[in-house]
Amino acid sequence: RRKLRSEVAAAFPTLSTEQLAELVPSKEELNVIKMHSHKGEAITVYMNHRNPILFEVEKVLYPTVYTLWVYPDLLPAFATWPPVLQKLAGGADLMLPGVVVPPSGLPQVQRGTLCAVTLLGNRAPVAVGVATMSTEEMLAAGMKGKGFAVLHTHLDHLWEYGDKSPPPTLAPLVMDSAAKESAGDQEELQGKEPGSSCSPEPEQHVGIRDLSLKDRDTCAELLGQDELHENRAAEPAEDASTEDQQDAEDSRTPQEQMDALFNQCFFHALKCKVKKSDLPLLTSTFLGSHMVSCCPAGKQLDIKKSSYKKFSKFLQCMQHQRILQVKELSKGVESIVDVDWKHPDIKAFAVPEGFSSASAAQDSKSEDREHVYHAPEIIPLYGVSTKMIPLFQESGHRKGSILSSSEVRNIIIDYVKSNELVDETNKNFVKVNAILCDCLLDKSEQDEISHLKWDELLSRCLERLQPLHQVTFSGQEPVVRKGNIEPIDISIAQRSSNKKVTIIKNLELYGLDPQCVANTLQQKVQASATISPAPGAKDRVQVQIQGNQIHHLAKMLLEEYQLPRKYIQGLEKAPKLGRKK
Repeated sequence: RRKLRSEVAAAFPTLSTEQLAELVPSKEELNVIKMHSHKGEAITVYMNHRNPILFEVEKVLYPTVYTLWVYPDLLPAFATWPPVLQKLAGGADLMLPGVVVPPSGLPQVQRGTLCAVTLLGNRAPVAVGVATMSTEEMLAAGMKGKGFAVLHTHLDHLWEYGDKSPPPTLAPLVMDSAAKESAGDQEELQGKEPGSSCSPEPEQHVGIRDLSLKDRDTCAELLGQDELHENRAAEPAEDASTEDQQDAEDSRTPQEQMDALFNQCFFHALKCKVKKSDLPLLTSTFLGSHMVSCCPAGKQLDIKKSSYKKFSKFLQCMQHQRILQVKELSKGVESIVDVDWKHPDIKAFAVPEGFSSASAAQDSKSEDREHVYHAPEIIPLYGVSTKMIPLFQESGHRKGSILSSSEVRNIIIDYVKSNELVDETNKNFVKVNAILCDCLLDKSEQDEISHLKWDELLSRCLERLQPLHQVTFSGQEPVVRKGNIEPIDISIAQRSSNKKVTIIKNLELYGLDPQCVANTLQQKVQASATISPAPGAKDRVQVQIQGNQIHHLAKMLLEEYQLPRKYIQGLEKAPKLGRKK
């Protein structure tokens, strides 16, 4: 710890003794995480208060955005426009046309200087990068070309290791109207700047970019006017005629039109469909029920055809604009927990003609939710454990490699055949060599078993691999989680006066909104239904409804929601229907 403090002091000499003691405390818990980038580079991450504060690559220390939010003046800062953040988080470097030149001039830096990137109007850094040229060279180049090789950003994987908090709002040190004029000039310059190819990053920084969220194959030119136009596509043009709006829409690319459609449906849903009592609201329910119902006739929402590619990215962009707040209330399942209905963009949105009133939309909300729900696709997967490495390394896999059951089967078959382990006298048996013995047999069995049947060989192998599962919700990217997925648990409990209640847990894991399920059940059986925190499960809730309602629940889950029976536990507790006399 003392060595780390001295290294931090040497790397960032502007830190005072008090700030240094606060950043690297003497008595508080300080965790160290070792990880590797996709390119294989070793990265050391230092954690304090559950947030990454520093990361080290090739013995060079870098601050994270969490640290820079506490010490915003730790590094020389260069400002850019808010829409640029999405490109940076997606893997792009910061191009000079995307840099806002303030009236006071750019900070004086040399090539290779570590710098922070902020958004216009907010001093809180959102990215850390290395200058690829000095300030004099930037100005001499006419503010064209790549300015900064970005190492780490808000919204990337390293940021996700922390509490995923958004950047604070820090007022700029100098506020004047000239900054706005400069921003307008830079937008015009940026829109005219042609795209340029990616130049290689400085050698000492290669690899750390793999912490970002998207592929790094392209280094996109940062956009100015086009980006701002996309973000405002849903705003009504009150003074424009219908023909002018149609011409403007036709002049846009299909991707820009899909972005505009998502913006329109997003604001329409927040203004007319969602109420405060609906929160927290599953993001999948918000998209599938509320936004889809706001889509104009003849059009269809398709996130893959937008510039966002993922609905979670779209919501992150809206969260950055302080319109709403999204949290992961259960592992891998995100929910909207807060909406700022006083936000200017929501208040300024005008509902398109031809849509029914907000009250009528609210009345049909529950019915819409039922029809648009699609059961997730659940695939069991297996991770290579330490004990099983010798058996799988021959096929090029290592610890942590994720495989499907068919891939495991093919690897085992290839291994047996390549090592000529099939019994010559009975091809239904496989000879157990030293590796199979160590990987698949217990110590008490190693002297007794010399052959295994094919099916036993495969079942033993699957039992000794780490269980995983992949869940794919409609319109979203697959999510891989550890362990086997917990089934929807249905139980009967007895309350006071010998009354029975039905309790349903784990609905969130399958993309079902517990409040929606409770409302639907309450209408079907005409019984009281409530939502309460699930005991022993953090950030999960359970539905409780009066009486033994397993028959109605089974019909809803199996027939209406099309969930496989194997993922529902407790259906056998349904009351037996007696014969009528």
